[in-house]
This record gives sequence, structure tokens and C-alpha cells, in this order.
Amino acid sequence: MVAPDPALPPEAWLVALADLPGMGPARLGALLQAYGPAEAWQAVRECELALDPAMAPSLGGGARAITASWRSAAATVDVASRWADHAGLRVRAHGRPGYPAALARDLDPPALLFMRGSPALLDGVRVAVVGTRRCSAAGFETARDLGRDLAVAGVHVVSGLALGIDGAAHRGALDALAADADSAPPIGVVACGLDVVYPKRHRDLWEEVATRGLLLSECPLGTRPERWRFPARNRIIAALADALVVVESPGHGGSMWTVDQANDRGVAVFAMPGPVRSAASAGTNQLLFDGAHMARDATDVLTFLGLVQAEKRARDERVDPGPEARRVLRALGWEPATLDTLARRTSLELGPLSVAVTVLEAGGWIQRQGLWFERIGAR
Repeated sequence: MVAPDPALPPEAWLVALADLPGMGPARLGALLQAYGPAEAWQAVRECELALDPAMAPSLGGGARAITASWRSAAATVDVASRWADHAGLRVRAHGRPGYPAALARDLDPPALLFMRGSPALLDGVRVAVVGTRRCSAAGFETARDLGRDLAVAGVHVVSGLALGIDGAAHRGALDALAADADSAPPIGVVACGLDVVYPKRHRDLWEEVATRGLLLSECPLGTRPERWRFPARNRIIAALADALVVVESPGHGGSMWTVDQANDRGVAVFAMPGPVRSAASAGTNQLLFDGAHMARDATDVLTFLGLVQAEKRARDERVDPGPEARRVLRALGWEPATLDTLARRTSLELGPLSVAVTVLEAGGWIQRQGLWFERIGAR
């Protein structure tokens, strides 16, 4: 076996290993149980792993094909050059100085972490906020309010920067920072390289979280967001959380996987109740039925964490829409409704009803989604 370059740190070899095709947390962990980082790279280069019994559980029946693909990929990699690509990031290896204490003793700690922003944020109180990408307008606003109120109370909002609930919670935390610099910055955990923005429409959100908070991943630069990486990412979200709040979620999916990971770690799980006829709330309502903590707003979570005295509530500064519009708003409630439904509930003629709806839209009280109207919470 050729001796590895002693001038390179362990993190450089780990970056090269993590870059290999199909190299997930389980396989990388198995490698590091059997070898040091530099030795593991040399074993990959010389294709010595297929018959290694320590690697068998993680490689499965395709051991020879997998290790052959690693050897082929490794033959084209200049480890020193690849390490230099990451010079602008904080790169921390498990067991090495600077690795976050919040993850060091986890059930399944990432072997390697890539960070943009301030790692010191991981020392504060952290609440994960997760939910469906296909959230309702009410769910989006609820998550945004929750993120804002938690941040104002000094709690770092942890989420995955996905569409829907995740992004809404981070936007709320950033709203709080914009209004009060003493608010807690957010923490984003992603399932790809920190230079591969996913989803693309969240580019500005990514940059703001990285600039004002912390963005982290276990994936080297250039890593694409393959489907299997999201459950792996969700375990990190759960591991970082002092509590987990699910705002809206169907009965299955990424949020429920994160709940399972939180349960495995003894992290308190909160769920926000939703309309019983809403598919987006089926999972959260089931969690409540099964015994999860109820979160009506940030106060319930802050009370659990012993921080309720620190909470500062934002005031609703929207202009009163007037008596007729208030009547329509009460009839709408917190479930989407069509104009015909509102007409039946209020007994208003179409003309006055349309005027009231226009007033409510202009005032930021409701939002139109095709033929449906949804109520919006205070910002």
C-alpha cells in the first residue's frame, strides 16, 4: 500500500472519501471503523474493501461493483486540489477539534461537517421546525409566525430550507432579525453541497441564512440533492433540536421521518393542530392523537423549554377592515373557502361580498389561491 501524503489533514482524506459515488453516512462510518481517513483512501484506491468483513453490512450484495466504482472514481481525484476547493468553508471531522458538541455524542454523528456562517450558534437553544412542502397559506403563515416568535425569544430555528414550512420558519426568524438584532439567527441543514442551492427558488434565502446565521451539510461541495440524502439530512435536524415542532404534514414523508429520528433521541416532539379535513394536517393531528405535545404557538414551546418569560409578541399592525369585512373573515375561519361558500355562510349578495373580499386581500388578511381564499396570520 502506498503511504498517504502526511502534509494533508484527516479532513482532506474525508472530503475525498465523501465525494465517492454512493458514499453515504453508513458506508463512510463503516470505513472509518476499520481504517483511518488516509488509510481508507488508500484501501479504496487499491480496491481492498470488497472482501473486508467490516464493510460487508454497508456494501451489501453489490460489494464488488461498488468498490470498483470507488476505485475508478478515486483514480481521477487529486486529494490536495479537492481539499483546496473547500478553503472557504469551515470543515470539521468527528473527533477532531472544532467539531460541534451538539452532534459529537449523537447516535449517528456525521463523519464530516461543512459550515458557512457562525458555528457558535450551535451552542444556543435550538428548536427544529419542519413540515410539508405543499403547505396551505395558513400553514405557511403559522410557520413564519412561529419562526419569528422563537427567534425573538432567543431560540435558533433549525430547518431544512425546503419549500413550504421549512422556508417559512426560516423567513420568520430572519424577519425577527431584521426588526431586532438581538433575535436568534437561524440554522439551515441541507442535503447537498453548500454550493448547490436546492430548491433554486430559495437562493436568496440560502444566502441570507448563511450570511446572518449558519448553513451546514455533511456533503462536499458539488454534491447533488439525491433522494436518499434527505432522510440522512433529517437525522441531523433531529439531533440538533432541543425540541421539534411539526406545523403541517401528511401522514407520511420527510417530516414523519424526522419525528422518528427525534423519538430515537428522546427529543420532545410538538405538533400544531390543523383542520380535520386537510390532508396537510393529517400527520400532525395523528401525532397529537398519539400523544405528542401540542403547540398552539411559540408560547407552548417556550414554556416547555423554560423560556416563556423571554418571549416578546409581535403586534398585529394591519388596519381594521371594517364590520362587513370582519364578518366575512369570521365566516372564512382558518380553512380555505370559495366565494360561493362565503356567500352561503354570510348571506351577503355577490357585490358587497366581492368588495369585502377585496378589502381583506388588500389589507393582508386573506390570500387568493385560484378559486379559493385562505386566511393569513399576523406578520
